Amino acid sequence: MIRLLGTTATALILATAASAAPWPQDDPNTEFQPAFPEQTRAPALQSGVTLKAEPLIEGLENPWAVALLPDGSALITERPGRLKLYKDGTVTEVTGIPEVSAEGQGGLLDVAISPDFKRSRTVYLSYAEPREGGNGTTVARMQLADDGASVDNVMVLFRQQPTYDGDLHFGSRIVPNPDGTLFVTLGERSDVPIRDSAQDMSNHLGKLVRIGRTGDVPADNPFVGQDGIQPEIYASGLRNVQAATLDAEDRLWTIEHGPQGGDEVNRPEAGKNYGWPVITYGEDYSGAPINEGITAKDGMEQPLYYWDPVIAPSGADFYDGPMMADWQGDLLIGAMSPPALVRLKLDGDKVVGEERFDPEIGRIRDVQVAKDGAIWVVTDDPDGGLYRLTPAG
Repeated sequence: MIRLLGTTATALILATAASAAPWPQDDPNTEFQPAFPEQTRAPALQSGVTLKAEPLIEGLENPWAVALLPDGSALITERPGRLKLYKDGTVTEVTGIPEVSAEGQGGLLDVAISPDFKRSRTVYLSYAEPREGGNGTTVARMQLADDGASVDNVMVLFRQQPTYDGDLHFGSRIVPNPDGTLFVTLGERSDVPIRDSAQDMSNHLGKLVRIGRTGDVPADNPFVGQDGIQPEIYASGLRNVQAATLDAEDRLWTIEHGPQGGDEVNRPEAGKNYGWPVITYGEDYSGAPINEGITAKDGMEQPLYYWDPVIAPSGADFYDGPMMADWQGDLLIGAMSPPALVRLKLDGDKVVGEERFDPEIGRIRDVQVAKDGAIWVVTDDPDGGLYRLTPAG
């Protein structure tokens, strides 16, 4: 059952004192050393901000993503296969959504809107699609009706290949670009040995792809015309990216789930290989090394930042708003383990500080910054919710 709530229920989130020491956390799982200073455990920050969490909706079943619309409303996905519209304090279930495979980590995943949404009403969805022999991440576009109650003109733009019979590591974030292309993050399906496909350029597993608004392949993709390589591939060597966003210069940033240790921040560039599972700052859940147990190799990129132990990152946005002036340009990340909103201060591409807030609302699955500077989040739980975070006082 969905419950709508007002501003009376709040959770206070207190910033801790600034320190040259890193944010308090458990010891690392591994003895790996960073490749450069502050690649991990950056100094803890003090923003001086206390946030309140305003519950907008409770009773959502495993919400996975939120997209803010120009009129102040929001679209929310629920992993079992429902799309909800929140507007003016009411919730509408949107009809016409494609069938999904909701086992394990699958289901209805990301939702994003086209840069020209005001004119086109174009919405993009990613989901685990049921297929003969298994499932796979699929991206479709559609038009949202003026009343928000339905979608039509559903068109599949992309199907991750190959199909696989599993229920883990689907990705998948959709990031629309100003030029009309889409970035889509794709998991490597987790299992051994299929995860090694992140290094196999003949498939889409463990890749970042870039496609056109009709599913076409942009002519300037880095591997177009190369034999044996899927032309949609933009970058490779990824594990399971569930957080991705553009910065103020329209550059893509991704935040990736590592294994036991080794969550990563990357700024993917065309044609680059980000190493998984050949290099990683994590280890297997058994404590055994991943493959050779190395963190660097020629031809493979280093993460800009990593966490050990993990934060289980999902959902991210750069802060741009009037409520917290000192946060301008900071990278905000949802964290599921331990539950938190993570703020990274950047100097160029370098992380120079980290702050974490625990709103005591559960596992933060997605993060979006509204035009007024409020931070909207959804919490991934069978009794999850949509919340609006703002400064208290």
